[in-house]
Amino acid sequence: MALATIILAAGQGKRMQSDLPKVLHEVGNAPMLAHVLATARQLDSARIVVVVGHGGDQVAAAARDIDPDVLIATQQNMLGTGDAVAQALPALAGFEGDTLVLYGDTPLITPQTIARMQAARAAGAALVVLGFQNPPGGYGRLVLGDDGRLEAIVEAKDADAATYALTLCNSGVMLGDARLMAELVGALEPSAQTGELYLTSIVALARAAGHACAVVECPADETEGVNTRADLAAIEAAFQARARRNALEDGVTLQAPDTVLFSQDTALGRDVVVEPNVVFAAGVSVESGARIRAFSHLEGCHVASGAVVGPYARLRPGADIGVDARIGNFVEIKAAEIAEGAKVNHLSYVGDAVIGPRSNIGAGTIFCNYDGVFKHQAVLGADVFIGSNSALVSPLRIGAGAMVGSGSVITRDVPAGDLALSRARQENKPGLGARLMARLRDMKAAGKRP
Repeated sequence: MALATIILAAGQGKRMQSDLPKVLHEVGNAPMLAHVLATARQLDSARIVVVVGHGGDQVAAAARDIDPDVLIATQQNMLGTGDAVAQALPALAGFEGDTLVLYGDTPLITPQTIARMQAARAAGAALVVLGFQNPPGGYGRLVLGDDGRLEAIVEAKDADAATYALTLCNSGVMLGDARLMAELVGALEPSAQTGELYLTSIVALARAAGHACAVVECPADETEGVNTRADLAAIEAAFQARARRNALEDGVTLQAPDTVLFSQDTALGRDVVVEPNVVFAAGVSVESGARIRAFSHLEGCHVASGAVVGPYARLRPGADIGVDARIGNFVEIKAAEIAEGAKVNHLSYVGDAVIGPRSNIGAGTIFCNYDGVFKHQAVLGADVFIGSNSALVSPLRIGAGAMVGSGSVITRDVPAGDLALSRARQENKPGLGARLMARLRDMKAAGKRP
């Protein structure tokens, strides 16, 4: 069955105490909306409509950045979830299939859960609601008939004692025949108390028209939404726990799982080893057999198989670490290709560069890539050796097999096989060191300074 997905993202989120629209707050270094859009795409949605309201231009722009093919609908007046869905319906005109309603502030619902809802649709239910078990509280209750079919959704404030005691609760996520859902939404009437249109009311309308409705249950933590900063922190913790569990199940070794932080798009291959206190920011892929050592931070980079990164390394966007390369302690790499077998082992900055195979960058080497206005690139060939404490001033080319002596400042190209030296000649003054030291000690004893 073809699928269209409506994502409700119009809420202001006043309790977040933020100028940023709620759905753009991040979980796993990506807006919550990005998680929901990713789920919709994994479900092969033929159309995705994001309903915006508060901060609509900002949310719409973010949605299009994440997925350029999304459609945007605007809810001008905040008149409830039923009204929000109604604003999306014109974008689904002529669509034949199922309509799924998701929420931009509920980022943890999985495609596997939605697939179970689709299976319930295929089994004959015209409308399927996602439910979860929860102790009596503020959630709407799902009322089942003797046949196990869903009869109605009753808001907690409207529930009598027997209904309030039910623990099967409404997540708000719904799936149903597109034409039927459009008809039911069109038949909603405003609440006498608030004037809002409640999407939950379509279940009773469907049952009254003789349509079968069903419930699919999922774990409660999957349906958690965000209303406050505390909720956001809880969702982040749940996301990280899931990401760690998935990594372990996929064959990744996490030496101290609770200390490793993942992003939404982190991709780790089989037999990757991750030591404690590693942070994967957005856009990181690590191939099988690589090792990320402790206290390293990776963002927007690729690490090939057999490479070792860290400890205490920082890979910034554009870093591409080759097979069996070595990036050591207190090394920063930015927009640079480190080829197979190359080494940058200690206390160095490599920016806007290409480092050839098997080349060695000595401790304390700095690539001077910025002139205050423009960035420039350095290109090093294979088997280059850069001595410690050198500064390479880009733009620069160093040929294969060349060497740079320690402590040099290199401003001109170095041909292949050459040795480049650029430093002041050393002079030794006999006995002067001892005399100077004795004089300084005498001044200190006398309470004087040089």
